[in-house]
Amino acid sequence: MRLGAAGHGHGLHASQQRGSGLEFSQYRSYEPGDDLRQVDWKLFARSDRYFVREAERESPLSLWIVLDATASMTQVDQARPHTTRLDIAKEIAACAIQLALQGSDRFGLVAVNDAQVQPTASGLGARHRDRCLLALDAMRSAGRWPDATRLSPAWNMLTPRSLVLLLSDCFDDAVVEMAEKLAATGRDVCIVQVLMADERDFPYRGGHLFVDTENAATLLGDADALRSEYLQRFADARAELQARCTRVGIRLATHFADTPIDAPLQALFSAQARTA
Repeated sequence: MRLGAAGHGHGLHASQQRGSGLEFSQYRSYEPGDDLRQVDWKLFARSDRYFVREAERESPLSLWIVLDATASMTQVDQARPHTTRLDIAKEIAACAIQLALQGSDRFGLVAVNDAQVQPTASGLGARHRDRCLLALDAMRSAGRWPDATRLSPAWNMLTPRSLVLLLSDCFDDAVVEMAEKLAATGRDVCIVQVLMADERDFPYRGGHLFVDTENAATLLGDADALRSEYLQRFADARAELQARCTRVGIRLATHFADTPIDAPLQALFSAQARTA
């Protein structure tokens, strides 16, 4: 897993609280123990009272990475038959964990399918980073997305004002509905839609049997005849997902398997993206 690639030039968040940072926020009365270098001596000369300059600084947050571990995450490309969608999602998750570690933020994981809703509790530091990486390595794809009853205990751990990073192909409408509900209850939700290059390009030729990995439904057809309709429906589905996310304030990035692993985090969390 590549850990450091996403950490250059950006962080995960822009929330602020008063502290001793660089940007001035307000004055407050001097209290014993305050650093005398923070006293505004010009204001003292005018008012004969001691005031301390406070500044804005970024506050720590709690990052929760939610990984779709359903059977559709076993998808591979013809060019990379040993790298699944889940493998790619794990690498993106590892980059996000490293960003949180560098920012001294808390981070945790939740792996989701109908066989498990497995959280790795939120924590801090390099040792917790290693614990999360071991949990990532152990994750396996199986089954389908569970119902809301199964999900409730895990979502109670995702406190309001958490940053939730969802890694999924978003092919199951229930996944997107869950993200919408989290956003509606005060969570800052970001989605990385992990897609394969073959899904984007549809490079198949001749007769093919296409199989749904989650419900075993099959489609036997000529790839050349199916290509145009497939590509249009694929584009329509992506546009619909973007529209749904925009309506509820979810930030969405798309990652294709043949692009740099840190690209979606750059798109979501770079300084330019945060101020856009």
